[in-house]
Amino acid sequence: MKLPRRKFLHLAASAVVLPALSHVASAQAYPTRPVRIIVPFAAGGGSDVIARLVAQKLTESLGKQFYVENQVGAGGNLGMGNAAKAAPDGHTILFV
Repeated sequence: MKLPRRKFLHLAASAVVLPALSHVASAQAYPTRPVRIIVPFAAGGGSDVIARLVAQKLTESLGKQFYVENQVGAGGNLGMGNAAKAAPDGHTILFV
């Protein structure tokens, strides 16, 4: 397949500019404070054990505290409601 010259030049220019743009657009540091993981099921269950393992690995890899908070009741609706009411800053995670 033969590319037209104009298309080839656009692709070449994009390939040159792309690495420079990746240094300009850097992500903010996350998390900036401890992260709460809400588990709407009882402690000791399957979801709780997996959430605690995930929280431990995230704490080790990101360097900030991830902690599990079990909020049982109403078939999981209380925990889900509290997660929905939490501030939308990414420091509250619902684990279902």
